[in-house]
Amino acid sequence: MKKTIINSNQAPKPIGPYNHSVLVGDLLFISGQIPFNQATETLVTTGIEDEANQVMANLKAILTEAGMTFENVVKSTIFLTDMNDFATVNEVYGSFFQAETAPARECIQVVKLPRNVNVEISMIATRF
Repeated sequence: MKKTIINSNQAPKPIGPYNHSVLVGDLLFISGQIPFNQATETLVTTGIEDEANQVMANLKAILTEAGMTFENVVKSTIFLTDMNDFATVNEVYGSFFQAETAPARECIQVVKLPRNVNVEISMIATRF
């Protein structure tokens, strides 16, 4: 199968040797996104709710570029530096999905994330 690279001008530019997403067949693998606002070129640091919303906006931009929506997401991974932020991030994250069609997911606490952010989310989506 051929792999197709999909990047979005609306999401933060990768800070390493990777792309926003890779499409292989019908599967889209989306790199972890942090709360960086590409339009203002600033890191969102105004609280975990704002950070989670920015991460989801970045993921939406990549999904849109690939011709998909959050309904296409089948798997997510959430990385938090503080599990005490779980409820807030979960509420923001959940607002982007319908409960009956929400993807599989795990949430992992880590010691540190790129640029010292508090949340990062990666996803896998599929074309139906």
